[in-house]
Amino acid sequence: MATTDSARPDSTPERRVPAREASSVARSADGRRIAYATYGPPGGDPVVFFHGTPGSRRLGALLEPAARANDVRVIAPDRPGYGRSSPQPDRTVGDAAASVRPVLDDLGVERAALVAFSGGAPYALSTAASLSDRVTGVDLVAGATPPSFGDDTPAVQRLLSGLAAATPSVLGALFRGQAWVASRADPSFVVAQYAEDADAVPEDAATVVKEDFLAAFERHRNGAVIEFRDAGTDWGIDLDAVDAPVRLWHGTDDANVPVAGAERLAETLPTADLRVLDGADHLGTLLRAAPEALSRPR
Repeated sequence: MATTDSARPDSTPERRVPAREASSVARSADGRRIAYATYGPPGGDPVVFFHGTPGSRRLGALLEPAARANDVRVIAPDRPGYGRSSPQPDRTVGDAAASVRPVLDDLGVERAALVAFSGGAPYALSTAASLSDRVTGVDLVAGATPPSFGDDTPAVQRLLSGLAAATPSVLGALFRGQAWVASRADPSFVVAQYAEDADAVPEDAATVVKEDFLAAFERHRNGAVIEFRDAGTDWGIDLDAVDAPVRLWHGTDDANVPVAGAERLAETLPTADLRVLDGADHLGTLLRAAPEALSRPR
């Protein structure tokens, strides 16, 4: 079922950039380092946040105001090869739960909801399918969709996926150059990749988006290269195995992930509810949907 939200929430919590993140490290079964940060009250209901592609634990800072308003503890891991997490060169989308389970265990969390932004969507769905006994619900915010679900993939996404598959070292060098420029540029340089009007994004949110981009490539570029490679192929997820309630939040003006793909994904998932945000672009969908996405009963 799809619903359209044409109004901006009146009760959106005031945004602010946290003074610092509460960061920790878990270890996978094979000894890999999995860095993660937490935002919101330590005793709040646990929600695992899956950053975009590229991205890092730092993007979870955008959710902190909504987390505090809803008594939610946001747990934001760096996926393998991002930020401070060890690379996992042979990983696939289907391996996602192997990097989520150790974080939950490290925090003593038995069950949690999942919230994913953009390129984090396939990894959230994979986790929900293979770790169903520990997942209470899934929210996909401006989430990526399977490549077979539409022929309107933006040209830039097709180019990056092609480079990742054919010449991964070239794509890695491109990301290194982008990070160098971003570190010296105004946040709008990064924000423009996710918003139609970068100048309309609140300054504190823009700062977080820039920090997230830089943290993604803090030590490696492997994570982004692998995920762009996998984005253009079959995800290998049994969507019928996702039995937790799924909500999809998607903007009508999302140029990064057109809404048509989200409509098809919602029709395929057995427990999906699509919420369409009128006039929202890619980043705007995250900023607008976060308060309600984190208010899900748990």
